[in-house]
Amino acid sequence: MSSSFNNQAESASYLHSDVTSRVNAAAIAVHRALGPGYLEAIYEEAVCVELERQKIAFERQRAVRVRYESVPVGLYRLDLVIEGKVVVEVKAVAAIDRAHLATMFSYLKATGLEVGLIVNFSSEVVRIRRVFRGSDRLNEGAEIPSA
Repeated sequence: MSSSFNNQAESASYLHSDVTSRVNAAAIAVHRALGPGYLEAIYEEAVCVELERQKIAFERQRAVRVRYESVPVGLYRLDLVIEGKVVVEVKAVAAIDRAHLATMFSYLKATGLEVGLIVNFSSEVVRIRRVFRGSDRLNEGAEIPSA
């Protein structure tokens, strides 16, 4: 891997860290209060309540058109977009798998945004996967378990 690519990947992994750290804190607060076991819709609603409480700007269920050769072919609904910078996908699954990562990469590509968080509330600790788009290739970030 070239040094230039490593530098791009490292800087991208910290892109919007001010926003993602506040989302992480909100997700941890929700998980501490609710614990595992609820449906994704419950966690999404609770995260929205916490984001509002912390005065963090967000859009919920933002519609994004997918195009093929400039022709609209579908519509995505994103769980959350935070401050117009970070896509957040709320999950309540056994584990975040490659299909969830592929979906987030698609969201990032469709929106033109570079950073996404997959937040999984289904285990004893909330699991947050930070995902980012590199220059021409998509890169997967680290998983951040809450302690």
